[in-house]
Amino acid sequence: MNPVSSATVVNASNADPGTVQGSAAISVLKRAIDSQAQGAAQLIAALPQPAPVAAGSPGALLNVYA
Repeated sequence: MNPVSSATVVNASNADPGTVQGSAAISVLKRAIDSQAQGAAQLIAALPQPAPVAAGSPGALLNVYA
């Protein structure tokens, strides 16, 4: 997962969507962001699930995880 460079963001932000170059810059930024989102989703999916708490112990009625 490669971070989106600031140059990519600047190019897409300053691009005129009515031009081929502008459309290409925006497309590159969208693909980079989609790639990062997919990588983040995979990392979240890989997190282990916390063990359930036994009834009667603290946290049994309210699940709060940091």
